[in-house]
This record gives sequence, C-alpha cells and structure tokens, in this order.
Amino acid sequence: MMRIVVLLSLILLLLACSRSEPLADPGSAAAEVADGEFERGRHRGRLLRDGEFALEVTIFEANTPPHFRLYAYWNDQPLPPDSVSAIIELSRLDGQVDQHRFAPTGDFLAGSDTVDEPHSFDVSVVTEHAGRRHVWTFPSYEGRTVIPQEIAGEAGIVVASAGPETIRTTLPLTGVVALDSTRHAELGARFPGIVRAVRVLEGEYVRRGQTLAIIEGNDSLREYPLTAPFDGVVLSRRASVGDRAGEATLIELADLSSLWVELRAVGSDADRIAVGQRVTLAAATGGHVAETRIDALLPIARLGQSVIARARLQNPDGQWRPGVFVTAEVEIAAREVELAVRESGVQRFRDFTVVFAQVGDTYEVRMLELGQRDGHHAEVLSGLKPGTRYVVEQSYLIRADIEKSGASHDH
Repeated sequence: MMRIVVLLSLILLLLACSRSEPLADPGSAAAEVADGEFERGRHRGRLLRDGEFALEVTIFEANTPPHFRLYAYWNDQPLPPDSVSAIIELSRLDGQVDQHRFAPTGDFLAGSDTVDEPHSFDVSVVTEHAGRRHVWTFPSYEGRTVIPQEIAGEAGIVVASAGPETIRTTLPLTGVVALDSTRHAELGARFPGIVRAVRVLEGEYVRRGQTLAIIEGNDSLREYPLTAPFDGVVLSRRASVGDRAGEATLIELADLSSLWVELRAVGSDADRIAVGQRVTLAAATGGHVAETRIDALLPIARLGQSVIARARLQNPDGQWRPGVFVTAEVEIAAREVELAVRESGVQRFRDFTVVFAQVGDTYEVRMLELGQRDGHHAEVLSGLKPGTRYVVEQSYLIRADIEKSGASHDH
C-alpha cells in the first residue's frame, strides 16, 4: 500500500515539474497566439512570416510516407513554387541533423526525403525569394518530456542500452518434481532378525555411513548396523524397537540435494523437445525458479502419444520438494539479433509500439518496428539506433507525463 502511495505522489510531482515546449516561432506573429498554438495557413500548416513574404510548412502523410510540403505567399497570395528555393534542417535530440531539399511540384515545393518518426526536432528553415533570404528557427516537439534525474530516480525509472540479444522460442510445459532414483533408497535388513534400536526420525538429515538402526540376526544372534549409503533425509521410518526385520523396508532415505523434474509433452509438442534443451522452471505456487536442461526422454511414454522429459534439478538449499508442481519454458530455438529491447520498456503510444529514449534529463518517444518477440526481449527492425539509452522500468510514467502535456502529432 505504501508503494502505491509513493508512486502516486511521484506521478503528481512529475506532472507538476515537466514542461512542454510551445509549438510556436517566438520571432513570428505566431508568438502572439495562445500558448501551444501557432498561426496556420490555408493548408493547416505552420505559417511563418517575414514582412510581406510568408511560408506555410506542412508534413503531408496521407497514403504516403511523411514528407514536407511548402506553400509560399506574398501579401497572403500564393507564389509560384519555382520562384522560391528552400532548405529545412531538423536537429534531433540525439544530435542527428536531417537536411531536406525541395523541388517545385504543382502548386507547392515537395520535400526530397521522408520525415522520419518521431516528428520531434528543432527546425531551421531557410528560403530565398526575389533575391532575399528568409530564416526561421523554432522547436517542434512531440512525445518528449523533461524529468530531473533526482525525480526519475525516486520514481524508480531505470534505463539500459539497446543492443544485441538472443531471442528464444520456448514451449510451455507442466510437470512435477520427483526423487532422483539414483539417490533414493529403501533400506531393509540384510538378514532376518529383530529390530533392537532405531536411531533416526523422519525428516532427519543423516550422513553416509551413519547408523540408522540396529538389527539382531535370528541365526547368529549377533547385532549389526543398518547404515546410510549416502548423505540424505529420512523420508519414512517404518521400524520400531522389537519389530521383526525381514524383506520389508525399514528406513526410506533420499538425497534431496539433487532431484528430477518430469515434464509431460503431448501430441505435436512431444516432437519439438530434445535432450540438451534449456529449461526454465517455476514452482506453480510461485517463489522458486531454476534453470536446467533436459537430460532424457522416457520412450515408454510414447505409447500414450506423450513424452516425459526428465531434467536434473540441483537443490543444495532444499527449497524444492518432491511432489511440487512446476511450469516450464523449454527453449526449442534461439536466434541472435543485432538489436533488441526489453519487453518491460515497450509501450503503446498513439498507434505505435514505442520505447522512450533518454538523453540527459530529456525523454523522447521512439516508434519501433518489431520483429520476433519472446516475452523478455523484442527484436528491433527499425526506429532505434544501437546503443540508445531507453527506459526499461516505470516507462508508463514517461508515457503518462507526455500524454498529460498534450503534445500532438498535428502538422
């Protein structure tokens, strides 16, 4: 409950501290428009003015990759596009600068290149008309917020670098923890006789060679010890002083430091598993996890169109118990990819799958095209540079802060 209260307090602090950059050119008439707005032209683009000359900047993306379209005006009347030359430079958060040149097309100047996502940058526009040069600079940010390092740390925001990863294809199975038959013994008397002493209790840990019971032989009337063949735990004690000792089990002993896990694969799943495959185990009750590999496939199970996959489970601290049900992820394929991100950092933003890149105290959305995913990592096909620092924990706080700011995708 206390953690929820702390997180809510930090969210409110983020909302109070962050600021969104106004989408206006401070040096133009747009600065006189209400906060967060700018003067628009007849094509709903940003209208830049310099005396009688004006330039309307739009990003056109209807059924086409986004690109710039520029419309020039003199005294608010359209100018022929071939009478104007223009260059736009976009300076992005990570230092990349994209340059866009233009050519006359119809009644506008068409940009030469795609405007890549995110459409968040500092813009420099340079035009020439009738021998005069016009220059504007302004910020145009989306999906961006600023969070001081101290606040980010208190909110539990964690970042990591994007890089190569192994994407694994896994098969979910269920099974049960079982005794290792090579470390399990049901001990009885070597010769028929009478139990004269029992020196252990159920659940007691014993050492190899330790005396478990004393038997008096019927024929020799001599006593001999029943000893532990290995270190282990007494699972059951079926003998009491005075009992007759014959072929029946007196003491059941098992070494619980090494167990088996038996996983059942049915139907087509049985054909996908093999000896040596990596297995990640989790106790069905939660809490315990372990890594192992398949040691053997029990062929007798094929008669029922299923296979029992057996894996050794090291249990030095005794946290696993025979009979515990487990869930398992069996790795049936693995592929190295050049660039991947953690699934914990992936969010939905507008219609995109995104992560949030970090540069200093600034966080900005990165729209991703993802490939193969395995629940832990996702392959990145485009939208992110190798080595980019991105949020892997509490990324929903970044999204909430950006959505609060109302930064839009409106061009």
